[in-house]
Amino acid sequence: MTVSTATTSSATVIGVQHLSHRFASGLLAVDGASFDVAPGEFVVIVGPSGCGKTTILNIIAGLEPKQDGSVTVGGGAPKAGRQDVAYMFAQDALLPWRTVIDNVMFGVEVHAGRREPPPKVRDEARELIAMVGLGGFENAYPRQLSHGMRQRVALARTFLMPAPVLLMDEPFGALDAHTKLMLEQGLLRLWERDKRTVLFITHDLAEAIVLADKILVCTARPGSIKSEIRVELPRPREINALQDDPRYHEYYKRVWGDLSSEMVI
Repeated sequence: MTVSTATTSSATVIGVQHLSHRFASGLLAVDGASFDVAPGEFVVIVGPSGCGKTTILNIIAGLEPKQDGSVTVGGGAPKAGRQDVAYMFAQDALLPWRTVIDNVMFGVEVHAGRREPPPKVRDEARELIAMVGLGGFENAYPRQLSHGMRQRVALARTFLMPAPVLLMDEPFGALDAHTKLMLEQGLLRLWERDKRTVLFITHDLAEAIVLADKILVCTARPGSIKSEIRVELPRPREINALQDDPRYHEYYKRVWGDLSSEMVI
């Protein structure tokens, strides 16, 4: 394993250099984190609970002010509400008074200044709803859906937005194993189609390996990047088939080997 020595370049979509962040309480959450994300790269961050992973994502999204270090997104400073970045949270955050298709359309409407998007966007929304396995539920309301189905709506909403950069904070963390596998495979198919730049947080090492081009392993709090592991499994990936690939299990051992020494029991 090698510790990150990432440097920002013109080929970097997200650049984080020597980032440190201390909360108002005085708690140092992030301490000198450095990494970069290339165009079209799927990067996954793993680390112990409380190591600052979400704080890093919030700073990149412009939701938390940067303190020390350098953070760039698309060559500029982070800023909340920018149209080239979409953020998918752990909770689906669907609007209960809107149907499935109208919830999927919501992000695009916000980006368009609440103007009605052209009809082709609604057609694209229907295609995405079908791709995440919710065809026929377009007119259902969130109260009529399971938690896993609501997360599928949130995934479709995220991908309908034209943003080339996707930030995803444990979006499948609260799901049962079967639903999680289905959504991971759906995410892979959507990513293969569009090749967006993705920065994804998870506690699930198996999820990290099946999704990532590169895995960033965080230290315990205060968080920094302990190592970068490039996952050279062929794409497109079928999750079930990977379970029989000995390289998958080798990657699991490598990631766990780096992470286990950071775990406090």
